[in-house]
Amino acid sequence: MDLTLDHRKLEEAHETRRYFTKFERIITHLRTVADSVVSEDTALEAEIPILQDYLGALAGTFSALSFKYLLASRVSGMMPNQLTIDRHESGFPIFQEILQMANDAMQVPNHLKSLPSMKELKQGMVNHILREQTVPLNLQFAASQRRYYEQIASGPIFWAQNDPRIIWAEDANVRRRNYRIHWAVYDSQQNIPLIYVMDVEDSGSRPLAHDHRRWPRVQSHLIAQSSAGLKLVTIASGFDRDFDDLHPKRLRRFYVGPMYSHAFTQQSGPLREVLAQASSKPGEDWALAWTTETLHAASVTHEPLGFFSTVERQVYKLDPFAAHGANPQDAAGHTQQQRSIILPQSPYQVLAERNPPGFSNIRKYAVSPSGKIISYK
Repeated sequence: MDLTLDHRKLEEAHETRRYFTKFERIITHLRTVADSVVSEDTALEAEIPILQDYLGALAGTFSALSFKYLLASRVSGMMPNQLTIDRHESGFPIFQEILQMANDAMQVPNHLKSLPSMKELKQGMVNHILREQTVPLNLQFAASQRRYYEQIASGPIFWAQNDPRIIWAEDANVRRRNYRIHWAVYDSQQNIPLIYVMDVEDSGSRPLAHDHRRWPRVQSHLIAQSSAGLKLVTIASGFDRDFDDLHPKRLRRFYVGPMYSHAFTQQSGPLREVLAQASSKPGEDWALAWTTETLHAASVTHEPLGFFSTVERQVYKLDPFAAHGANPQDAAGHTQQQRSIILPQSPYQVLAERNPPGFSNIRKYAVSPSGKIISYK
Protein backbone atom coordinates (compact mmCIF):
# COMPACT_ATOMS: atom_id res chain seq x y z
CA MET A 1 0.00 0.00 0.00
CA ASP A 2 1.35 3.42 -0.95
CA LEU A 3 0.86 5.49 2.21
CA THR A 4 1.94 8.68 0.42
CA LEU A 5 -1.46 8.74 -1.30
CA ASP A 6 -2.83 9.97 2.02
CA HIS A 7 -0.21 12.72 2.30
CA ARG A 8 -0.85 16.37 1.53
CA LYS A 9 1.54 19.28 1.21
CA LEU A 10 0.47 22.65 2.62
CA GLU A 11 1.70 24.80 -0.24
CA GLU A 12 0.63 28.28 0.82
CA ALA A 13 1.97 30.26 3.78
CA HIS A 14 -1.49 31.36 4.94
CA GLU A 15 -2.69 27.73 4.84
CA THR A 16 0.28 26.60 6.92
CA ARG A 17 -0.32 29.35 9.48
CA ARG A 18 -4.01 28.38 9.74
CA TYR A 19 -3.01 24.77 10.33
CA PHE A 20 -0.58 25.58 13.15
CA THR A 21 -2.92 28.14 14.74
CA LYS A 22 -5.64 25.49 14.80
CA PHE A 23 -3.36 22.88 16.35
CA GLU A 24 -2.10 25.36 18.95
CA ARG A 25 -5.68 25.88 20.13
CA ILE A 26 -6.43 22.15 20.02
CA ILE A 27 -3.42 21.22 22.17
CA THR A 28 -4.33 23.97 24.65
CA HIS A 29 -7.84 22.50 24.94
CA LEU A 30 -6.42 18.99 25.20
CA ARG A 31 -4.18 19.99 28.12
CA THR A 32 -7.22 21.43 29.88
CA VAL A 33 -9.14 18.21 29.28
CA ALA A 34 -6.20 16.15 30.56
CA ASP A 35 -6.49 17.88 33.93
CA SER A 36 -10.13 16.79 34.25
CA VAL A 37 -10.09 13.17 33.11
CA VAL A 38 -9.02 11.60 36.40
CA SER A 39 -10.73 8.20 36.51
CA GLU A 40 -9.76 4.54 36.62
CA ASP A 41 -10.52 3.98 32.93
CA THR A 42 -9.03 7.18 31.50
CA ALA A 43 -6.10 8.47 33.57
CA LEU A 44 -5.04 8.21 37.20
CA GLU A 45 -4.24 11.39 39.11
CA ALA A 46 -0.56 10.39 39.24
CA GLU A 47 -0.54 10.08 35.44
CA ILE A 48 -1.77 13.62 34.76
CA PRO A 49 1.69 15.26 35.21
CA ILE A 50 3.13 12.65 32.82
CA LEU A 51 0.50 13.43 30.21
CA GLN A 52 1.00 17.16 30.64
CA ASP A 53 4.76 16.80 30.08
CA TYR A 54 4.24 14.97 26.80
CA LEU A 55 1.50 17.33 25.66
CA GLY A 56 3.79 20.26 26.47
CA ALA A 57 6.51 18.62 24.37
CA LEU A 58 3.99 18.11 21.56
CA ALA A 59 3.14 21.81 21.72
CA GLY A 60 6.88 22.55 21.46
CA THR A 61 7.14 20.38 18.35
CA PHE A 62 4.30 22.24 16.63
CA SER A 63 5.77 25.58 17.66
CA ALA A 64 9.13 24.63 16.11
CA LEU A 65 7.51 23.39 12.89
CA SER A 66 5.47 26.58 12.64
CA PHE A 67 8.70 28.60 12.54
CA LYS A 68 10.29 26.22 10.04
CA TYR A 69 7.39 26.55 7.60
CA LEU A 70 6.42 30.14 8.40
CA LEU A 71 7.24 31.34 4.87
CA ALA A 72 6.17 28.23 2.96
CA SER A 73 6.49 28.78 -0.82
CA ARG A 74 7.13 32.51 -0.46
CA VAL A 75 10.92 32.43 -0.76
CA SER A 76 12.32 31.91 -4.25
CA GLY A 77 13.95 28.51 -4.71
CA MET A 78 12.45 27.10 -1.49
CA MET A 79 9.60 25.02 -2.96
CA PRO A 80 10.55 21.93 -0.87
CA ASN A 81 9.96 24.07 2.23
CA GLN A 82 6.39 22.82 2.62
CA LEU A 83 4.83 20.92 5.49
CA THR A 84 3.45 17.47 4.66
CA ILE A 85 0.55 16.14 6.72
CA ASP A 86 -1.36 12.87 6.76
CA ARG A 87 -4.84 13.86 5.68
CA HIS A 88 -6.51 10.48 6.34
CA GLU A 89 -7.18 9.25 9.91
CA SER A 90 -4.36 11.37 11.33
CA GLY A 91 -4.32 15.10 10.56
CA PHE A 92 -0.83 15.30 12.07
CA PRO A 93 2.47 15.92 10.25
CA ILE A 94 3.89 12.76 8.71
CA PHE A 95 6.52 10.74 10.57
CA GLN A 96 9.32 11.94 8.28
CA GLU A 97 8.78 15.52 9.50
CA ILE A 98 9.50 14.42 13.07
CA LEU A 99 12.54 12.41 11.97
CA GLN A 100 13.90 15.42 10.08
CA MET A 101 13.52 17.54 13.20
CA ALA A 102 15.67 15.06 15.15
CA ASN A 103 18.33 15.31 12.44
CA ASP A 104 18.13 19.12 12.52
CA ALA A 105 18.59 19.04 16.30
CA MET A 106 22.02 17.49 15.82
CA GLN A 107 23.01 20.41 13.55
CA VAL A 108 21.75 23.20 15.84
CA PRO A 109 25.18 24.56 16.92
CA ASN A 110 26.36 24.86 13.31
CA HIS A 111 23.20 26.60 12.14
CA LEU A 112 23.02 29.06 15.02
CA LYS A 113 26.70 29.88 14.55
CA SER A 114 26.22 30.58 10.83
CA LEU A 115 23.05 32.69 11.22
CA PRO A 116 23.10 36.33 12.38
CA SER A 117 21.56 37.09 15.76
CA MET A 118 17.88 37.96 15.87
CA LYS A 119 18.79 41.57 16.67
CA GLU A 120 21.00 41.78 13.58
CA LEU A 121 18.29 40.20 11.42
CA LYS A 122 15.65 42.66 12.61
CA GLN A 123 17.97 45.59 11.98
CA GLY A 124 18.68 44.23 8.52
CA MET A 125 14.95 44.01 7.80
CA VAL A 126 14.44 47.64 8.79
CA ASN A 127 17.32 48.77 6.62
CA HIS A 128 16.05 46.71 3.68
CA ILE A 129 12.53 48.16 3.93
CA LEU A 130 13.85 51.73 4.12
CA ARG A 131 16.36 51.26 1.31
CA GLU A 132 14.62 48.86 -1.08
CA GLN A 133 10.99 49.54 -0.10
CA THR A 134 10.19 45.83 -0.59
CA VAL A 135 9.44 42.96 1.76
CA PRO A 136 12.73 41.45 3.07
CA LEU A 137 11.70 37.85 2.40
CA ASN A 138 15.19 36.37 2.57
CA LEU A 139 15.89 38.01 5.92
CA GLN A 140 12.46 36.93 7.20
CA PHE A 141 13.24 33.39 6.15
CA ALA A 142 16.60 33.50 7.94
CA ALA A 143 14.85 34.79 11.08
CA SER A 144 12.24 32.04 10.95
CA GLN A 145 14.95 29.39 10.60
CA ARG A 146 16.86 30.82 13.53
CA ARG A 147 13.72 30.68 15.67
CA TYR A 148 13.20 27.10 14.53
CA TYR A 149 16.67 26.00 15.63
CA GLU A 150 16.38 27.94 18.89
CA GLN A 151 13.07 26.21 19.61
CA ILE A 152 14.37 22.67 19.07
CA ALA A 153 17.47 23.53 21.10
CA SER A 154 15.54 24.86 24.10
CA GLY A 155 12.60 22.41 23.93
CA PRO A 156 10.67 20.65 25.16
CA ILE A 157 10.13 18.66 21.95
CA PHE A 158 8.12 15.50 21.25
CA TRP A 159 10.59 13.38 19.29
CA ALA A 160 9.99 10.30 17.15
CA GLN A 161 11.17 8.30 20.18
CA ASN A 162 10.92 9.65 23.72
CA ASP A 163 12.92 7.15 25.75
CA PRO A 164 11.45 5.48 28.87
CA ARG A 165 11.75 7.26 32.18
CA ILE A 166 11.17 5.70 35.57
CA ILE A 167 9.37 6.94 38.69
CA TRP A 168 9.41 5.26 42.10
CA ALA A 169 5.77 4.42 42.92
CA GLU A 170 5.68 3.41 46.56
CA ASP A 171 2.86 1.05 47.56
CA ALA A 172 2.43 0.13 51.23
CA ASN A 173 0.39 -2.94 50.28
CA VAL A 174 3.17 -4.49 48.22
CA ARG A 175 6.52 -5.51 49.69
CA ARG A 176 8.28 -5.33 46.34
CA ARG A 177 9.68 -2.18 44.79
CA ASN A 178 7.12 -0.53 42.51
CA TYR A 179 7.90 1.63 39.51
CA ARG A 180 5.91 3.61 36.99
CA ILE A 181 7.69 3.64 33.63
CA HIS A 182 6.53 6.03 30.92
CA TRP A 183 7.63 6.69 27.37
CA ALA A 184 6.18 7.95 24.09
CA VAL A 185 6.63 7.53 20.35
CA TYR A 186 5.38 9.14 17.17
CA ASP A 187 3.88 6.16 15.37
CA SER A 188 5.30 5.82 11.86
CA GLN A 189 2.24 4.05 10.41
CA GLN A 190 -0.64 6.03 11.90
CA ASN A 191 1.29 9.33 12.16
CA ILE A 192 -0.04 10.12 15.63
CA PRO A 193 1.62 10.43 19.06
CA LEU A 194 1.35 7.46 21.43
CA ILE A 195 2.00 7.75 25.17
CA TYR A 196 2.66 4.65 27.32
CA VAL A 197 2.53 4.22 31.11
CA MET A 198 3.41 0.89 32.73
CA ASP A 199 3.28 -0.07 36.42
CA VAL A 200 5.93 -2.66 37.27
CA GLU A 201 6.80 -4.67 40.38
CA ASP A 202 10.51 -5.36 40.79
CA SER A 203 11.63 -8.56 42.56
CA GLY A 204 15.27 -8.19 41.54
CA SER A 205 18.13 -7.85 44.01
CA ARG A 206 19.06 -4.37 42.79
CA PRO A 207 16.63 -1.46 42.25
CA LEU A 208 15.80 -1.18 38.56
CA ALA A 209 16.46 2.56 38.47
CA HIS A 210 20.09 1.92 39.54
CA ASP A 211 20.62 -1.36 37.72
CA HIS A 212 22.95 -0.63 34.80
CA ARG A 213 22.46 -4.12 33.41
CA ARG A 214 18.66 -4.27 33.33
CA TRP A 215 17.57 -0.65 32.83
CA PRO A 216 19.23 -0.09 29.39
CA ARG A 217 17.72 -3.40 28.22
CA VAL A 218 14.30 -2.36 29.52
CA GLN A 219 14.48 0.95 27.66
CA SER A 220 15.52 -0.69 24.40
CA HIS A 221 12.85 -3.40 24.70
CA LEU A 222 9.98 -0.97 25.37
CA ILE A 223 10.87 1.40 22.54
CA ALA A 224 11.15 -1.52 20.12
CA GLN A 225 7.67 -2.76 21.08
CA SER A 226 5.86 0.59 20.91
CA SER A 227 4.03 0.24 17.62
CA ALA A 228 0.32 1.01 17.49
CA GLY A 229 -0.04 -2.21 15.53
CA LEU A 230 0.86 -4.30 18.60
CA LYS A 231 -1.80 -5.18 21.14
CA LEU A 232 -1.18 -4.21 24.75
CA VAL A 233 -1.27 -7.86 25.83
CA THR A 234 1.46 -8.63 23.29
CA ILE A 235 3.67 -5.83 24.62
CA ALA A 236 3.11 -6.71 28.29
CA SER A 237 3.46 -10.49 27.83
CA GLY A 238 6.67 -10.08 25.85
CA PHE A 239 8.11 -7.84 28.55
CA ASP A 240 7.01 -10.29 31.26
CA ARG A 241 8.83 -13.16 29.56
CA ASP A 242 11.99 -11.24 28.73
CA PHE A 243 12.52 -9.99 32.31
CA ASP A 244 11.96 -12.71 34.91
CA ASP A 245 12.25 -10.34 37.89
CA LEU A 246 10.08 -7.52 36.48
CA HIS A 247 6.34 -7.97 36.62
CA PRO A 248 4.15 -5.59 34.55
CA LYS A 249 0.88 -5.21 36.47
CA ARG A 250 -0.75 -2.52 34.37
CA LEU A 251 -0.06 -1.07 30.95
CA ARG A 252 -1.83 1.93 29.50
CA ARG A 253 -1.62 3.50 26.05
CA PHE A 254 -2.92 6.94 25.10
CA TYR A 255 -3.65 7.73 21.45
CA VAL A 256 -3.43 11.49 20.88
CA GLY A 257 -5.43 11.76 17.66
CA PRO A 258 -6.52 11.57 14.95
CA MET A 259 -7.32 15.23 14.33
CA TYR A 260 -10.18 15.81 11.90
CA SER A 261 -10.69 19.09 10.07
CA HIS A 262 -12.94 19.89 7.15
CA ALA A 263 -10.25 22.22 5.77
CA PHE A 264 -7.25 19.88 6.06
CA THR A 265 -8.27 16.22 6.27
CA GLN A 266 -10.49 13.68 4.57
CA GLN A 267 -12.91 11.88 6.85
CA SER A 268 -15.73 9.47 6.21
CA GLY A 269 -18.89 8.59 8.05
CA PRO A 270 -21.08 10.88 10.20
CA LEU A 271 -18.17 13.11 11.27
CA ARG A 272 -17.71 14.28 7.69
CA GLU A 273 -21.19 15.83 7.56
CA VAL A 274 -20.86 17.23 11.08
CA LEU A 275 -17.62 19.11 10.29
CA ALA A 276 -18.85 20.19 6.87
CA GLN A 277 -21.89 21.83 8.46
CA ALA A 278 -19.72 23.48 11.13
CA SER A 279 -17.15 24.74 8.60
CA SER A 280 -19.17 27.89 7.95
CA LYS A 281 -17.79 29.24 11.23
CA PRO A 282 -14.03 29.94 10.99
CA GLY A 283 -11.91 27.81 13.32
CA GLU A 284 -14.75 25.48 14.36
CA ASP A 285 -14.41 22.73 11.76
CA TRP A 286 -12.26 20.37 13.83
CA ALA A 287 -12.43 17.42 16.20
CA LEU A 288 -9.67 15.56 18.05
CA ALA A 289 -9.99 11.93 19.06
CA TRP A 290 -8.43 10.80 22.34
CA THR A 291 -8.34 7.09 23.23
CA THR A 292 -7.10 5.28 26.34
CA GLU A 293 -6.40 1.55 26.31
CA THR A 294 -5.70 -0.21 29.61
CA LEU A 295 -4.46 -3.72 30.39
CA HIS A 296 -4.61 -5.16 33.93
CA ALA A 297 -2.96 -8.27 35.35
CA ALA A 298 -5.73 -10.39 36.89
CA SER A 299 -3.59 -13.09 38.50
CA VAL A 300 -0.21 -14.79 38.38
CA THR A 301 0.99 -18.26 37.50
CA HIS A 302 4.35 -19.92 38.14
CA GLU A 303 6.46 -21.68 35.53
CA PRO A 304 9.52 -23.87 36.12
CA LEU A 305 12.86 -22.13 35.73
CA GLY A 306 15.63 -24.68 35.62
CA PHE A 307 15.47 -27.67 38.02
CA PHE A 308 14.95 -26.00 41.38
CA SER A 309 13.10 -22.71 40.91
CA THR A 310 10.04 -21.15 39.34
CA VAL A 311 9.32 -17.80 37.75
CA GLU A 312 6.21 -15.67 38.08
CA ARG A 313 4.17 -14.91 34.97
CA GLN A 314 1.24 -12.52 34.67
CA VAL A 315 -2.22 -13.55 33.52
CA TYR A 316 -3.98 -10.57 31.94
CA LYS A 317 -7.66 -9.80 31.95
CA LEU A 318 -9.00 -9.19 28.44
CA ASP A 319 -12.27 -7.54 27.51
CA PRO A 320 -14.42 -10.29 25.94
CA PHE A 321 -16.77 -7.74 24.41
CA ALA A 322 -13.91 -6.11 22.46
CA ALA A 323 -13.26 -9.22 20.37
CA HIS A 324 -13.50 -8.85 16.62
CA GLY A 325 -14.58 -12.44 16.05
CA ALA A 326 -15.24 -15.80 17.62
CA ASN A 327 -11.53 -16.69 17.73
CA PRO A 328 -9.87 -15.63 21.05
CA GLN A 329 -6.87 -14.47 19.03
CA ASP A 330 -9.10 -11.76 17.58
CA ALA A 331 -9.52 -10.12 20.98
CA ALA A 332 -8.55 -6.46 21.14
CA GLY A 333 -5.77 -7.19 23.61
CA HIS A 334 -6.78 -4.84 26.41
CA THR A 335 -8.89 -4.94 29.55
CA GLN A 336 -10.82 -1.78 28.77
CA GLN A 337 -10.91 1.12 26.36
CA GLN A 338 -12.16 4.68 26.83
CA ARG A 339 -12.74 6.68 23.66
CA SER A 340 -13.18 10.46 23.76
CA ILE A 341 -13.52 13.29 21.30
CA ILE A 342 -12.86 17.01 21.76
CA LEU A 343 -14.63 19.45 19.46
CA PRO A 344 -15.98 23.03 19.45
CA GLN A 345 -19.48 23.72 20.67
CA SER A 346 -20.96 24.25 17.20
CA PRO A 347 -20.04 20.83 15.72
CA TYR A 348 -20.95 19.21 19.04
CA GLN A 349 -24.47 20.60 18.71
CA VAL A 350 -24.68 19.22 15.17
CA LEU A 351 -23.41 15.86 16.42
CA ALA A 352 -25.94 15.81 19.27
CA GLU A 353 -28.80 16.64 16.89
CA ARG A 354 -27.84 13.96 14.37
CA ASN A 355 -27.02 11.42 17.09
CA PRO A 356 -25.34 9.03 14.62
CA PRO A 357 -24.74 5.39 15.61
CA GLY A 358 -21.34 4.58 17.05
CA PHE A 359 -20.97 7.75 19.13
CA SER A 360 -23.08 6.74 22.13
CA ASN A 361 -20.14 5.26 24.07
CA ILE A 362 -17.72 8.06 23.24
CA ARG A 363 -17.04 10.71 25.88
CA LYS A 364 -17.49 14.13 24.30
CA TYR A 365 -15.78 17.35 25.39
CA ALA A 366 -17.33 20.48 23.92
CA VAL A 367 -15.32 23.71 23.84
CA SER A 368 -17.43 26.85 24.19
CA PRO A 369 -16.49 30.12 22.40
CA SER A 370 -15.13 31.40 25.74
CA GLY A 371 -12.86 28.36 26.06
CA LYS A 372 -14.85 26.60 28.77
CA ILE A 373 -14.93 22.81 28.32
CA ILE A 374 -18.01 20.77 29.18
CA SER A 375 -18.04 16.97 29.28
CA TYR A 376 -20.91 14.91 27.86
CA LYS A 377 -21.41 11.14 27.75
